[in-house]
Amino acid sequence: MKILNFGSLNLDFVYSVDHFVKPGETVSAENMKINPGGKGLNQSVALARAGAQVFHAGCYGAGGEKLLSLLKENGVNTSFLFSAGEQQGNDFIQVVPSGENSIVVFPGSNHCISEEQICGTLSHFDEGDYLLLQNEINRLPQIVEQAYERGMRIILNPSPYNEVIDVLDFGKLSWLFVNEVEAEYISGCKDAGDAWEKLHSAYPELSVLFTLGNVGSRAYSVTGGTIEMVWQEAFCVDAVDTTGAGDTYTGFFIGGLMQKLPIPECMKRASMAAALSVMKPGAAASIPTIKDVTAALAAQ
Repeated sequence: MKILNFGSLNLDFVYSVDHFVKPGETVSAENMKINPGGKGLNQSVALARAGAQVFHAGCYGAGGEKLLSLLKENGVNTSFLFSAGEQQGNDFIQVVPSGENSIVVFPGSNHCISEEQICGTLSHFDEGDYLLLQNEINRLPQIVEQAYERGMRIILNPSPYNEVIDVLDFGKLSWLFVNEVEAEYISGCKDAGDAWEKLHSAYPELSVLFTLGNVGSRAYSVTGGTIEMVWQEAFCVDAVDTTGAGDTYTGFFIGGLMQKLPIPECMKRASMAAALSVMKPGAAASIPTIKDVTAALAAQ
């Protein structure tokens, strides 16, 4: 069993500000850092640090060579990453003292994936292998269609949400990972329970994970017509920077799935990993290792 993350690589331009910039307002940043990031890269690093063997596919551009190096340093297989004649994709991130953030994404090289690359990459994966996707790359519907035809188990984190998500067939997904905002966009329901009911009615074989910030997370796992609902409270910590926390959770949860751990154990590990990540600045740089997570859980 293998896992392929067909995902983005970004340079994160992170500005520490007193408050989020309002329309027409100019503010001074207390400091600025350039960090490796992108939901794809973050989730691949999290998977690797959770102990999974992960392949990362996509494109990197000018200025993104150090992102490729970072993946390799973390043990991620980069055989399916190709150089593109485009500026490296990047994020503009504001971080306020509470640790909350707002993000603007420029796709750049992440939107250079070709049809030939998709076909060539997926030909190396088989029925039962996992495919992880976010919405920071191009040709998402095509990747879903071809992976489904190959019998891969597709996990989608539909972030950032836009019109591309509306044309996807969720019936071809195995798991959907959403936060409260994404869940409402997709289902029209603000409450996670109501969103689940609507999604399950339309896609009875789809499992859904709701990440609810500092409240916790809720999973509805569907296996052979049987539904298992699991609730996991968030671990209480002092947040420094929440950037990448959701990606950390995703990587550790999927890492647990690949180890065939029970859903409650997957969620407990993922929740602790996310908690540890928000205690440090940065996205990829803040992701803990499975050793860190195991030690923190043992200390509870």
